[in-house]
Amino acid sequence: MPGAVPRTSTFALTNATLPYALKLANQGFLEAISNDPGLKAGVNTFTGHCTYQAIAEAQNLPYTIDQTP
Repeated sequence: MPGAVPRTSTFALTNATLPYALKLANQGFLEAISNDPGLKAGVNTFTGHCTYQAIAEAQNLPYTIDQTP
C-alpha cells in the first residue's frame, strides 16, 4: 500500500527506523547492539559469519551461533 500513500508511508518508515540509525551513529555498532536487544536481534552477519539460521539455510551457508557481544 505504500504506493497509494507515499508521503505518509515515508513518515512511518522514517519514524520506525530513525531511532536505530541514530543509535548506530551515536554509539557505534558494537555498543549499540550490546545495549539494545532488539537491534542485536536484527544482526544477520557478524565478523564474516552468518548468525541467522534461516538465512544461512536459504543461502546454503554455514550457520554460526550468535557471536555478537
